Amino acid sequence: MFKNKILLITGGTGSFGNAVLRNFLDTDIKEIRIFSRDEKKQDDMRKEYSHEKLKFYLGDVRDINSLDDAIKGVDFIFHAAALKQVPSCEFYPMQAVQTNVIGTENVLNTAIKYRVKKVIVLSTDKAVYPINAMGISKAMMEKVAVAKSRNVREDETVICCTRYGNVMASRGSVIPLFIEQIRKNEEITITDPNMTRFMMSLDDAVDLVMFAFKNGTNGDIFVQKSPAATIELLANTLKNILNKKEQVIKIIGTRHGEKLYETLLTREEMVHAEDMDAYFRVPADNRDLNYGKYFEEGEVITEAADYHSHNTHRLNEEELKEMLLSLREIHADLKEFGVIV
Repeated sequence: MFKNKILLITGGTGSFGNAVLRNFLDTDIKEIRIFSRDEKKQDDMRKEYSHEKLKFYLGDVRDINSLDDAIKGVDFIFHAAALKQVPSCEFYPMQAVQTNVIGTENVLNTAIKYRVKKVIVLSTDKAVYPINAMGISKAMMEKVAVAKSRNVREDETVICCTRYGNVMASRGSVIPLFIEQIRKNEEITITDPNMTRFMMSLDDAVDLVMFAFKNGTNGDIFVQKSPAATIELLANTLKNILNKKEQVIKIIGTRHGEKLYETLLTREEMVHAEDMDAYFRVPADNRDLNYGKYFEEGEVITEAADYHSHNTHRLNEEELKEMLLSLREIHADLKEFGVIV
């Protein structure tokens, strides 16, 4: 399906981009383009992979002109560029809007202009019932993507979204933080021991994007059925894996903009969701601005329920340990602590 095709990854120097490269560079794909604004990370990636199929484009999704050369001639786009850190977006909400909302519109407009065959927009569980600026900007990003999808022909460009929870051991996430605190023999800081989060690996994130790529139609949102764990269980499991059972856990309280649990699908979305075994597909609401339809066409939602990290499968310690030991992103850390994988 990617044979002799050109793939562009926006924000491609991040954890997701690296996972895609590991999966695709040695296939029969023609070219993978990395678009980002960080020349240092691009240089690091260039040296690490040193591959003729890998091309780099310096620019920012906020600057639509910088997207032109990168997208021209591209067959497919994985749009991963975003501001993702909850605290920084809280302090600079307009920066989140500029990148996550306006930047996404720039990518989609340019993709439509050059008739890119398919664009997969990466979103997050924080876009559902958002209470922080990052989640609000991601929710608006999804709305922009779905709105754009209504106005393009599927034989020209298909635009769909993926929405996922915590990607384990990704850059800036809690697992590297816990490992660093254990390494320094510091207190392990957790916000609320009962806080739950969906758990998925970077490879799971790539699988979700690939499922959307293969099955998506215009305006679809795809979600992977993911297990969850409490933050307390995660901290204790890491302590046990690294043979640091004596390490102290300190509860610091929920930070501004954080939820007790995250939601991947709302009750209203679950009414329409198509169960596709390991995934849910939520089709777009394709009613137009004929407002009469909003009064005449309804649905019963009282029987449905949100799909969130409190009511999904809850991992026990053995299951979570197995997931953690499978993460290639922390293998070097495990080796440092004498853990044999």
